[in-house]
Amino acid sequence: PRAAARAAAGRGLAGALALAGALLVSSGASAGASSAERACPGPGQWVDPASGELREPDAVLEALAGHDVVLLGESHSNAEDHRWQAAVLAALHGRRPAMAVGFEMFPRRLQGVLDRWAAGELTEAGFLEQSQWQRVWGFDPGLYLPLFHFVRQQRLPMVALNVERALVARVGDEGWAAVPEAEREGLTDPAPASEAYRRSLAEVYREKHRRRAAAESRSQEPPTLEEILESEDFQRFVEAQLTWDRGMAEALAEAKRSRPEALVVGIVGRGHAERGHGIPHQLAALGLTEVAVALPLAPEALCDGEQSDLADAVFLVDPTMQRPPEAPRPRLGVMIGPGDGGVVVSEVIAGSVAEAAGLAAGDLIVEAAGFAVALVEDLIEIVRRQAPGTWLPLGVERDGESLEIVARFPQRFGEDE
Repeated sequence: PRAAARAAAGRGLAGALALAGALLVSSGASAGASSAERACPGPGQWVDPASGELREPDAVLEALAGHDVVLLGESHSNAEDHRWQAAVLAALHGRRPAMAVGFEMFPRRLQGVLDRWAAGELTEAGFLEQSQWQRVWGFDPGLYLPLFHFVRQQRLPMVALNVERALVARVGDEGWAAVPEAEREGLTDPAPASEAYRRSLAEVYREKHRRRAAAESRSQEPPTLEEILESEDFQRFVEAQLTWDRGMAEALAEAKRSRPEALVVGIVGRGHAERGHGIPHQLAALGLTEVAVALPLAPEALCDGEQSDLADAVFLVDPTMQRPPEAPRPRLGVMIGPGDGGVVVSEVIAGSVAEAAGLAAGDLIVEAAGFAVALVEDLIEIVRRQAPGTWLPLGVERDGESLEIVARFPQRFGEDE
């Protein structure tokens, strides 16, 4: 687009990247497409979810760049979402060179590491190690490295948005009010969730309940939404989600306050940004209302459901490109089930990582990688986040004795484990 070309002039690499981003997002049909095409458009197009009509890429990007905060949502393991984020980030930077970029992936205690990376003081390997990537996030770093390198290349401020998982877990167990103010990582009280947000979270809670029952081979029917909405466990679940939302909103608001001229972009999970819930709701409570949300979406998701209030703008991504090739996953090599205060090992697979580590049938795993293990899915999630060659410390109770057992994963997954 001519506007992107003008923006690129005199801006060197930043302008070139912005032009590339604008060209990338401008592929596909124009806004003059037929009504049939607007009803269910294909990949490579920007759509106004409120009207279902196609939008010109340059107009979308100009509108986004005019806000104080822009949230670019993602599904964490979706490669196409991250490609889209990188393109849009470059295009926005071409329009607003004064920019700060916040990342959900990092708790705020790691801000110093992010500062050193953005200043060019760390190697890629050093950054991943010092940011404790496998522990604090664990998804394939290759999905995010283009974003990290862009921020570093342009020497943009990089902001750690998150709070510690331990705080969120504690709120989920005890409730927000039970956590002393001095132990809240400086967070102020979150704005209450809207009824619409509560109901959307109830759907998530119900699905977690169903998956947990399936993992534990139970045929128990999940509770109804009304039962969930009235339960104390669900209220704590909501408060835990609000803790996440509030923490990221406060970090974004502080980034804007400290850099009034900057466009602040948040790279966050889509669930924290959709429909004005989550982070946008908390930002509004903090006095920041010039907030826009842009999301990637598969065309069928746009066509099959009610998405009119999903975001300010939606870009349709190719669903065939959403995931990288499936890689072998880490395996601990145990059969497990729910236990009293942890996860019980019912069987250890011969030749496995677990057998080599000394785990035994009857062991109760109560901790993994420094995190409490209360549910089967907790342990599964932690194991799945392990990188090749890593050591995973496990807190185990055996015959009334507390043990620490270290599981050592092979240098390559898929080999004998």
